[in-house]
Amino acid sequence: MNNFSTTCELSQTFFFDAAHTLDRSIETAASRRIHGHTYNAEVFLTGQPDPKTGMVIDLGLVRREVALLRELLDHHLLDEVEGLGLPTLENLCQFIFNKLQPTLPALTSVRVWRTSIGDGCRLSKTPG
Repeated sequence: MNNFSTTCELSQTFFFDAAHTLDRSIETAASRRIHGHTYNAEVFLTGQPDPKTGMVIDLGLVRREVALLRELLDHHLLDEVEGLGLPTLENLCQFIFNKLQPTLPALTSVRVWRTSIGDGCRLSKTPG
């Protein structure tokens, strides 16, 4: 018998296509024009499996909540998404976390990336 405790980390990936503008100091002209990306995202949930169900959380619930969130972002102009703020990768991670955390309290991390240009961001919940 092991003398250590374990936790499981589950994840669910999804994608959305969206357009945005961004006022920044480099790549200014291209960023200010409306342009779009395919964004990939992954949410991570951490915990100990329930002894009765064997699950940290039912992944069906996670998929349902992710689908509802995806409707807010997919094929939208991110500049107009209420509560997002500037459409940066950092703000997208925070937005996704804030939207999902009330119904998915085991949520510990959100990652958003754009494969086509090779950048990404991961936001992790910190203790305290």
